[in-house]
Amino acid sequence: MLKEARDHHWPVTLLGGGSNVLLPPQLDGIAVRPAFRHWWLESDKENVIAYVGAGVNWHTLVMALAARGLWGTENLALIPGDCGAAPVQNIGAYGVELSDVLKSVQIVELATGEMRWLRVDECQFGYRDSLFKQALAGSVVITQLALRLSVTPKPVLGYGDLAARVPASPTALAVAQAVCAIRQEKLPDPAELANAGSFFKNPLVSNDQAQRLLEEYPGIPHFPQPNGQTKLAAGWLIDQCGLKGHREGAFGVHDRQALVLVHFGGGDRPGLLRFAGAIARAVWDRFAVTLEPEPRVV
Repeated sequence: MLKEARDHHWPVTLLGGGSNVLLPPQLDGIAVRPAFRHWWLESDKENVIAYVGAGVNWHTLVMALAARGLWGTENLALIPGDCGAAPVQNIGAYGVELSDVLKSVQIVELATGEMRWLRVDECQFGYRDSLFKQALAGSVVITQLALRLSVTPKPVLGYGDLAARVPASPTALAVAQAVCAIRQEKLPDPAELANAGSFFKNPLVSNDQAQRLLEEYPGIPHFPQPNGQTKLAAGWLIDQCGLKGHREGAFGVHDRQALVLVHFGGGDRPGLLRFAGAIARAVWDRFAVTLEPEPRVV
């Protein structure tokens, strides 16, 4: 299929599960969803390596690894989509990002069909960012991941109320199940109420700006970063603007998690983007903090 697209100069749109993209009514060219659904485990001297096809469902993989007592991905349970899409956004939750456990990514160049591996340090990962959203956007297809896992318990429980949800010495499966319970309490099921998950990235601000905000809003959730910035909770900022549960026509802010925008039916993409823009402007007007959308706009 990719060769046919090259021969005919057709545009190619790559999709995983499609849960984190905003599509137009019609796509030119062809849409490709990798269907490599096999995965297996190998061991090196210090770790267990999971080799995972791009078409494997991410959540199914996480639960299978946790059930085997393998640590590393358990905080990323219940994130929708396929494994091939995970590096694009550098998916993350509850204090863990994919880049923390990723060893390498196998890619195929669309223009040439050449296959090669990229080490994690070559992927230019950042907060919800990667080489695949920047220099390689639209030019490669991710076909396989290699994840570095551990049999030694390494729970990361410092985010939110996760620590209160698990026993004193939790298993990887217990952590994954606790993450699932929290997400199900706060996030709407896309099969029942249309949404793209967290619509905005948690903004990064300078430590100076964070300090000024803390002086005015002592309860603001904030997370200092190694690069000298501070991450703020976008959902909290939206909630403080009185927008949780707010609805305008076909779109609304979810009534349990202000970071999620929902679609009640009958709207279109321009309408969603206008609604999202109004939310971002309200946060800017109150806090002088910029919100950026997390879903990819195709």
